[in-house]
Amino acid sequence: MADSRSTDGNIQLARYEFKRALEELASASGRGTELVSVYVPANKPISDAANYLRQEYGQAANIKSSSTKKNVQGALSSILAELKRFPTVAPPSGIAIFVGSKSIGSNKTRQVKHVLLPPEPVTFFKYHCDSSFFVEPLAGMLEEHNVFGLFVIDRQECTLGLLKGEHIELKKSMESMVPRKHRMGGQSQHRMERVIEELADQFFQKCCDAANEIFLREKDLRGILIGGPGYTKVYVSEQGWLRHELKKKIVNTFDTGYTDEYGLTELVQNAKETLRQLGLTRERDLLGRFMQQIVKDAQLVAYGEAAVRNALSIGAVDTLLLSEKLRKQRAFVACSTQSCGHKEEHTASDLDKLAESLGKCPECGQDSLEVASSQDIIEEMSELATQTGTKVELISDATDEGKQFHDAFGGMGALLRFKVQG
Repeated sequence: MADSRSTDGNIQLARYEFKRALEELASASGRGTELVSVYVPANKPISDAANYLRQEYGQAANIKSSSTKKNVQGALSSILAELKRFPTVAPPSGIAIFVGSKSIGSNKTRQVKHVLLPPEPVTFFKYHCDSSFFVEPLAGMLEEHNVFGLFVIDRQECTLGLLKGEHIELKKSMESMVPRKHRMGGQSQHRMERVIEELADQFFQKCCDAANEIFLREKDLRGILIGGPGYTKVYVSEQGWLRHELKKKIVNTFDTGYTDEYGLTELVQNAKETLRQLGLTRERDLLGRFMQQIVKDAQLVAYGEAAVRNALSIGAVDTLLLSEKLRKQRAFVACSTQSCGHKEEHTASDLDKLAESLGKCPECGQDSLEVASSQDIIEEMSELATQTGTKVELISDATDEGKQFHDAFGGMGALLRFKVQG
């Protein structure tokens, strides 16, 4: 039976790699219409797609610019070669292939090629040739599918939001005109109390109408959390103001001291145990453990690239924490002099700047150091982790905790199996 920790890590890493590929593709621009995007839907015969692209290859001969013609035909040849790797029909999720010459400044270009198996099925065939890649259909596939409605309310105000994964999104705030107190006495007191109750019910209904409009638009809504002080939240949840399909999705009601935007955060915090049972607070729990361990016994955690790499090298890491916000490469530098063989590794945010900064080879003294290869640092460190059975957890920056982890700890941390000195 496969280790579920390993499976979860593989899913996270695959999602990250897909996201990084989309980022690169979305940022690419060509000097002309040299960037080719091809979508092949599930179960479409590969031969049909290949025949269409061969026709486009022939049509590309009519392009006036010789460089554009060369690049477009080169991209189509590369895509046709990739299609030969697949069996007779496209896989269940379809295929998305992107090839082209990306402009990198100074009148230079670099070849870009990504072959993606989307996380959701591609339902159409498309050939697109332009100065940018056509990635819009894939971008929507990264949207969070664990969505919860957040609703905090009392007689004075209500606030509506969405919990998408770990991120709280404010949607609407409303204030009421319900009086807090009155000074009427006798029969006027009872009449005024009835008026206040009617005004309160009108406000509650108005809030529920807004909730109906917001929550019904969310096709991936898993449930609704309702919060607020006192009995109001229960009263509102039990009335018929929310649409019946939404009432069935009410998970529970929770006490909160606030009903403004902070009340949404308080609601999520107070519903933590419920959300944990639904598997939705993984990141906050991990970072909570990490911070607590720093205070309790700092020798059982590591943070910063050097310390984490050292702990990984001796098999001390139980759980490796990596921020998805990391945008670095692990560069493998080598001396190009055949008789030397000197090698070294660097971490860089910009490979071009690193290449320019390389000095003389420390062994042969020649100006012969060059970047031989590079790898995304999250992929590289994840591979190191698998060698010692270490669990890998990717941390988003959708929460305050995730942002703090990236900014204060460099986006790299580890929960250790045993203490590491130094």
